[in-house]
This record gives sequence, structure tokens and C-alpha cells, in this order.
Amino acid sequence: MLSTLSQCEFSMGKTLLVYDMNLREMENYEKIYKEIECSIAGAHEKIAECKKQILQAKRIRKNRQEYDALAKVIQHHPNRHETLKELEALGKELQHLSHIKESVEDKLELRRKQFHVLLSTIHELQQTLENDEKLSEVEEAQETSMDTETKP
Repeated sequence: MLSTLSQCEFSMGKTLLVYDMNLREMENYEKIYKEIECSIAGAHEKIAECKKQILQAKRIRKNRQEYDALAKVIQHHPNRHETLKELEALGKELQHLSHIKESVEDKLELRRKQFHVLLSTIHELQQTLENDEKLSEVEEAQETSMDTETKP
């Protein structure tokens, strides 16, 4: 009976030790569970932060692409200094062409006046010739009428 009792005590001691071990394991599992939950929460926060960083990186990339596109367009155009020089040269050329235009217009106006004078002179000469022709016809008519009067 003692041996049975000692076996029962041993079993009971063993069971108590297993029970204590199970309690410690439960505490350990709860501790691990809390750590895992904290890790999961930290991972969710990290994921949210990474998503924000990805969005910001996408925005930065988009801005850089737009900047590069604009830079390429700008590179095709001359710089301000060259453009100002070109504008100045074009202004001088425009001024020179304006002077040429004015001189050509003045020359054209002079030629018009000369042409008008020429036409007026031709018209006067034509009238003079017509008048001379009429006078010579009148003189011939007078001569023929004088000749016919003196011959009878």
C-alpha cells in the first residue's frame, strides 16, 4: 500500500509538475501570441508607411519624367541670349528692309509723277499735232479755194 501510495504521490507530483509546466507553457504561448500580434501590428504600420513611400516615390518619378520631357523640349530651343541676339538681328534687318521699302516707294512715286508728266506732254503734243493738222487742212482749203477763185 505504501508503494501504491508512493506511486500515487509520485503520479500526483508528476501531474502537478505537468500542470505547472502547462501553465508556464500557456503563459509562454500568450507572451509569444502578444509578441506576434505586436509584430503583425508593426508590420501593418510598416506596410502602410511603405505604401505612403511608394506613392511619394511614384509622384516623384512622375514629376521627374515630366521634368525630363520639359527639359528635352527646352533643349530644342535656343537659350535666351541667342534668342535676344537673333531678335536684335531680325530687328535690324526689318529696319533695313523698311528703309528699302520707303526708298522703293519714293522711287515709285517719282516714276508715277514722271509718267504723269510724260502722259501730259504726249497728250499736249497730240493736241498740238491735231491743231497743226487742222491748220494745215484749213490752209490747204484756203489755198485751194484761192486757186479756184483765181483761175476762172
